[in-house]
Amino acid sequence: MANSQAAEPTRRDFLYVATAAAGAVGAVFVAWPFIDQMNPSTAVLAQASIEVDVSSVQPGQSVTVMWRGKPTFIRRRTEREIRDAAAVAVDDLRDRLARSASAPDNAPATDENRVQRPEWLIVVGVCTHLGCIPLSNQGEYGGWLCACHGSQYDTSGRVRVGPAPENLSVPPYAFLSDTRVRIG
Repeated sequence: MANSQAAEPTRRDFLYVATAAAGAVGAVFVAWPFIDQMNPSTAVLAQASIEVDVSSVQPGQSVTVMWRGKPTFIRRRTEREIRDAAAVAVDDLRDRLARSASAPDNAPATDENRVQRPEWLIVVGVCTHLGCIPLSNQGEYGGWLCACHGSQYDTSGRVRVGPAPENLSVPPYAFLSDTRVRIG
């Protein structure tokens, strides 16, 4: 004879469900600190964008600011530096891509694709070879020289000689006025 009645839930069934639910809630409480620690810290979030007053930067001078924990070079270029950078043929460059946040990924590394205003160049100051910090106003091209391995960048932040595979990257930035720029 087959039992035609559905089995009634027993106390044992209730204990199984309650134990599973308590285990799931406990797992969430244990996992939450591990998941939460992967969020960016408040210090990083505070550096997501910075505003810089560039009114005191003289032509030919570079300043370094920290943005997202990386040195970022702001250079006020002279008329000659602007002319020399614009005159470089893209075919003569080691890296022919602009590597600028404001240009398409496949944009050529012309000076115009790397700057918003010809007088101002803003690049992340981390060498693309081994992550060193290049020295300003050094090298054969008047831009930056990575003394660790000899890579040289021109006044548009483009690698010209050395083992560095890419140009210095141009971060997202916008001029808020003639003397203030927001990076990030």
